[in-house]
Amino acid sequence: MLHRDFLPRDISHYLDDAYRGVHLSDLISAEPVAELPLYHLVGALDPLDESEVSEAIGDGMPETLGEWIRRDGLTHLKIKLAGDDIDWDVARVLGIHRVAALARPELGADWAFSLDFNERCENEDYVLELLDRVSRESPQAVACIRYIEQPTHRDLESNPDATMHRVAEKLPVVIDESLVDLRSLRTAISQGYSGIALKACKGHAEALLLGAVAVHENRYLCVQDLSCVGASLLHSASIAAHVPGVAAVESNGRQYCPAANERWLDRFRDFFEIRNGKIPPGQLNGPGLGYGDDPAHQA
Repeated sequence: MLHRDFLPRDISHYLDDAYRGVHLSDLISAEPVAELPLYHLVGALDPLDESEVSEAIGDGMPETLGEWIRRDGLTHLKIKLAGDDIDWDVARVLGIHRVAALARPELGADWAFSLDFNERCENEDYVLELLDRVSRESPQAVACIRYIEQPTHRDLESNPDATMHRVAEKLPVVIDESLVDLRSLRTAISQGYSGIALKACKGHAEALLLGAVAVHENRYLCVQDLSCVGASLLHSASIAAHVPGVAAVESNGRQYCPAANERWLDRFRDFFEIRNGKIPPGQLNGPGLGYGDDPAHQA
């Protein structure tokens, strides 16, 4: 439906004249990619191994990160960090790398980590110190880090000195909470950010338009999910699969609220019960967003 036959206006109509003559169908793929790696969330309170389990939950789900990795064949981990406790953050990254390496030693250097500081870093010096300390302790661990998610406060215009130029020389840095429109993207780029994190829950049109801008300008791209379940996860996966350059997709609803996925399991089980570290968005090849009607409406 993004083809010029159905959407004749170029994206300058929705953004500005800098994109005159640029159409969504030039930048957004008509066909979904066959598969994408999945980022598994490692929360600050999530136990890494059995020594950190004070009382087992006993709900049939993995209790530790090591168990999650082995069961789901994980290769990508999103690591939640404090942002204001450098010793804890360094130890956390090193601990997660240690557990990951033990759980799947055959992967070697093929792990992918993203770091999320929840906007709590005072400045980029904090991020640089963390990277330096992790590198000194374990070059193998720092080599696994693929990108950094918005380290400092989301209000970029009120914090113009909180730039990311030096961090971006080492690793891509994306805006997440700050991304609300084209102006916010341009502000972030001027302050040293490398790219953006798209979220379906912030609006389908916004994700397509800003994703297209990022593709057009060769910016770093990732897709995050905010604990999406059921159709919302399929929507997120569909966007990720059609925006060129997205290397992986997040999915933590399966960790924290798996019951919400149950009615989708007959048709899309491989999106909610991961066994090879990937999801198959190539299956989302039907009309519209690709997944059809909600099973609850078919009863």
